[in-house]
This record gives sequence, C-alpha cells and structure tokens, in this order.
Amino acid sequence: MKLKPRHLAWPALLLAAAMMPASTDLSAQGASKMHATGTAPAAAATPKAKPKAKAKAGKKVVKKKAKAAKTGPPPTPAKVLFGAAKAPAPLAARAIGFYAKGCLAGAKAIAVDGPTWQVMRLSRNRMWGHPSLISLVERLAKDGKANDGWNGLLVGDISQPRGGPMLTGHASHQIGLDADIWLTPMPDQKLSNREREDLSATSMLAADRVSINPEVWTQAHGRIITRAASYAQVERVLVHPAIKKAICEDKSLPRDHLNKIRPYWGHHYHMHIRMACPKDSPACTPQPIVGNEDGCGKEVNDWIERMKRIYAPRPPRPEPPVALPKPKPKPKPPEITLADLPAECKMVIGDTSPPGPSPVADVTQPDAAKSAATKPDDEAENAEPAASAKAGSKK
Repeated sequence: MKLKPRHLAWPALLLAAAMMPASTDLSAQGASKMHATGTAPAAAATPKAKPKAKAKAGKKVVKKKAKAAKTGPPPTPAKVLFGAAKAPAPLAARAIGFYAKGCLAGAKAIAVDGPTWQVMRLSRNRMWGHPSLISLVERLAKDGKANDGWNGLLVGDISQPRGGPMLTGHASHQIGLDADIWLTPMPDQKLSNREREDLSATSMLAADRVSINPEVWTQAHGRIITRAASYAQVERVLVHPAIKKAICEDKSLPRDHLNKIRPYWGHHYHMHIRMACPKDSPACTPQPIVGNEDGCGKEVNDWIERMKRIYAPRPPRPEPPVALPKPKPKPKPPEITLADLPAECKMVIGDTSPPGPSPVADVTQPDAAKSAATKPDDEAENAEPAASAKAGSKK
C-alpha cells in the first residue's frame, strides 16, 4: 500500500502526545481526548474566575491623595510679636518697608508732656516714631501755638516701639512715619493718666455725618491742618471729606498745599499726618506722590455725595414673616507673619537668623518735580505700590 502524507501524520501526533508533560490545563487534556475519541470533553467541574468589573463609562477613577503631614503649629502672627515689644530695637534709626507692611528700627518716643503737647492713651505704648517724625510733631505743636491760635496738640497713636502690625486698630502706622493728631485743642491743665485714657476726642461732624458742625469747627482747626500740610517732609494729611470741603471753602486759609490734604473715611476727630520716606531709610517703600490739583472740585464733591448716599435716612424695613438663614461669614484674611514683612524686620524684632535681601531695599525715592495721576481708590492709603513708586495716587 502506498503511504500518503496523512498516514505519516498520525504517528508523529501520537509521539508528541506521549512526550507532553502532565498538565492541569483542561483545554490541553480536552484536546487530546478529542483527537483520541473524536468527541468534546465534559465541562470542567471547577468554575471559571469572574472577570474584574470594568469602571463605568464616562467616570474617571481618581486616586485619593495622601494628606500632607503637618509640620507643626502655624507661625505666630506678626502683630503678636511686635505688640509685645516694650522698647525700641537698638539699631540705627530707619523706616523699613511700606506704611502698612513694615517695621521700625531705632525708634524715638515723644515726651509724654511737652510745652505745647500732651500724649493720649498712654497704655497703648504707641508714642514711638522715626526721630524725624517726632521732631516734626514737636515743631507743629510749637508753630501752631505761636501762629495759628492753637493751644497745643493732643497726640494720638504714632507707632509701636518697633513698629510692625498692631494688635488692634490701624493697618498702617507700621514704620514710624504716621501720626494721629486730635482735633481737640490741648486743655490748659495737665491731664491725669486716667483722663488720657477716658477723654473722648471731639467729632467735627454735624448730625447728618456729612457736613461740618459749625458749633465746634473754627478757623483755628483749618489753620493747624494747613500748617501740617505746609511742611516739606509731610506727604499727606488725611481728614474727613467734610473737613476737606470746609477748608476748601475758607478763602482765608493758605492755598499752596491743599493737594496734600486728602479726604478719607473716618478722620472726623483727628488728622492723620504721613511723612515721606526719610533719606536715612533706603528700605522704606514710598507712597505714590500726590498730584498738583487742590482736590477742591469734583473730587471732594464726589466724596460728599458718596457719604450722603451711605448715611441717608431710610424707612424701616418690615420684619420678614419667616426667619431667613444667616449668610455664611466671609473668611478672614490670613494674618501677617514675620515672613510677610521685609527681611530686616527679623533683626528689628530680635530674630537672630541672618536676614535675606530686602524686597524693598532698591525702591527709588519719589520725584517731587513730577506730578502723578489720580487714583480715587478708597484703599489707597494702605495699598502698597505694586511696581513703580512714581505711579500716581492722590489718596
């Protein structure tokens, strides 16, 4: 018989099956049985593993991030550090940083009692300032007594012994170049410590809160304010808009420095004197210089109209029938810490770690010969310049 290729395939297949190792693979065993018997093997008794469930279409599997381990308690707010300082830093006098974000080295305290001034609120320990500002306040007290019919100054807050943020009150007054002078003349007698704590300053406003009370406002008030604005070192004198308007309308007052007298919220019982950065303070960040306009036209009138809208009497609202849920309180802004202040403030407050380069050390001084554009922003008093110190703000 002639052998054909199909006859030769069977011996090879049987030889391969004999040499194959024992296996638990049911499919292989079934294959051999199928070839041997020509029938399919019975179903295996062991159930097949279920396939893994697939993620639903359209949903991404997001792995939870591990929470970062806490490194320790949050840093102490800078106001706590500077508020606790009772004496000035024994360093050369200099203002460091911006009026609302900085500190003060080598501060000097104004005398509690002077020939033409008395310091108020002694418990606050805020009678410290840059020596140039202290000299200016003393000069204003002397000049006002001699020339303006002002009996003497009641001096309010200046700065803390090392400047910096305060526990209560001002956002500015941090670098020793701001001083609050009451619009209440100094009495003839020496005030006791208790009287200096309890005596209230006199508001210059009428009952409508947008105009001057003629029973308390005098020309002497206008003269002492314009006197402060006349000093070359003074950059701004902040007063209530109604006071600014009263000074604008009094033609007997000097007109040369009205541009420095700036309307601002509050300031109806005191004037806020702000000095320019002194020459001995290269790390002081100057505020944009004011423009040349006197501010007695549209600017002050806009302020007055705004005040009228705010304080206009309104009819009482009816009580709602159903108590509405209270809105969620707005989150408080983060506290200023020592890391947010200029690097030199570490030395001022007593941190002995070496300071890094100051972020404000190379800021140029303002050019007094150039006028600046008006920026009618309500927050301009304490808004730190973002770039150039010469970019204008009249506030």
